[in-house]
Amino acid sequence: MEKVSIIIPFFNCSYIGLAIESALNQTYQNIEVIVVDDGSTLYNEKVTPYLSRIKYIRKSNGGTASALNFGIENATGDYFAWLSSDDLFHPFKIEKQLHYMKTVNAQASYSNFYLINEHGKIVSSPQGMEFPNQVQFLKRMRRGCVINGCTVMLSMNLCKEIGLFDETLLFTQDYDYWLRILPKFRFYYYSEPLVQYRVHSKMGTKQHRLQARKELLSTTQRHTHIMNELIKRTIQKGI
Repeated sequence: MEKVSIIIPFFNCSYIGLAIESALNQTYQNIEVIVVDDGSTLYNEKVTPYLSRIKYIRKSNGGTASALNFGIENATGDYFAWLSSDDLFHPFKIEKQLHYMKTVNAQASYSNFYLINEHGKIVSSPQGMEFPNQVQFLKRMRRGCVINGCTVMLSMNLCKEIGLFDETLLFTQDYDYWLRILPKFRFYYYSEPLVQYRVHSKMGTKQHRLQARKELLSTTQRHTHIMNELIKRTIQKGI
C-alpha cells in the first residue's frame, strides 16, 4: 500500500488548522502529513493540537517553493500531494486520485476543484479545465497555468527526476514546475472536484498582483520554445 506525503507550507495563515484537519481526515490511511512552518510568527497555536499526528518542521522564511522543497526532502512517501494552508482536501481526495493514477499508470495528475470564500462556503461550480486532447491542453498551458497546485499528485520518482521547485520564483513556482514536467511526463486529469480552493483578501497573488503578472510573463516566455517543440511532437503522435 503506497504512502502519500501531504505537504502543507505554513506562513501566518489563520486557516492552517482547517487545512491540517482536512489532510488528517482522509479515507486513505497510509499518509503522512508534513507541515513546513516557513518562519511563521502568527497562528502557530492552531498547529499545536495536531503535533502528535503530523510531522512538523520549522525553518527560516524562504517562500512557498523553499517550504515545498523542504517538505519533499523530508518526505518518506511514494507520492506527493501539496495542500496550501488556506485550502481543503475532500475526505476522498487521496484515495480517489491515487486509485485513478494507478488505473491509468500516471506519474502526474491534477483534479477538478471548487472555490470557497473566507467562511468556507462553496461559491462556484467546478472550476477545473478539461481538454479534448493533449494538444489543446499543451497549447493552453503554453499561455498560462490551468492546473491548480493543490489538486496535483505526483510520484516521488517523478520528483527525483525533475528536481525541486525553483526557489527564486515567488508566484509561479508551481507553473514553472508543471512546465518542466510536461516534456517528460503526461499530466492526467481527474474530473471529480477533490479540493476546495479558498479565495480571500490576503492571498499573495491578490496582494502582489503586478509582481505576479510580471513573473508569469517571464516564466511563460522562458518555456515557450520547449513547449512549442513539445506541441509539435504531440501533434505528430496524434495524441
